[in-house]
Amino acid sequence: MGEIIQIENLQLASRGEGGVISERGDTRVGGRIPVNPSGGLESKGHPIGATGLAQIYELVAQLRGEAGRRQVSGARIGVAENGGGVIGVEEAVATVTVLGT
Repeated sequence: MGEIIQIENLQLASRGEGGVISERGDTRVGGRIPVNPSGGLESKGHPIGATGLAQIYELVAQLRGEAGRRQVSGARIGVAENGGGVIGVEEAVATVTVLGT
């Protein structure tokens, strides 16, 4: 669910289309817009305090071509969004990091 909400919030998908493009495979490694090639923070148990570091590590590994089996071919730009707290279904605070080669 987190992926669907965030790809819509980051405007990688139109509102209401996040689930459709995820189900279609667009967000898989090899898809049109790969998202969470490492499984995302939820797959790591969302460790409070370490989540942002885990995201930056993944972006750097991808951009260096060092991500092994989860490598996104030709990765040149990486985007991480991380939030904390909750207001309704949204984060109370968020940060977005964009890295490129």
